[in-house]
Amino acid sequence: MDPILYISLAGIGVCLFFLLGGGKKPIKWAGGILVKLVIGALALFFLNAFGSAVDYHLPINAVTVSVSGLLGIPGILMLVAVDIFIL
Repeated sequence: MDPILYISLAGIGVCLFFLLGGGKKPIKWAGGILVKLVIGALALFFLNAFGSAVDYHLPINAVTVSVSGLLGIPGILMLVAVDIFIL
């Protein structure tokens, strides 16, 4: 399907959500997840910035940001362990 169709359907869905009064709880929940993902991306950025001193780099993509954002420090340690020992 065309990407414009997806964007239009998403826009219509958001408008209907607000018009029908979906409540504040789902928006607060989605906002909390978005904040965690941004913090996870920043944590990976700083890991790469400080890891460059020892020639270490962990890619920043959707999977690594999701793991580090949603799991926090244990998620970052798991990503480092998988990168070092498995890959």
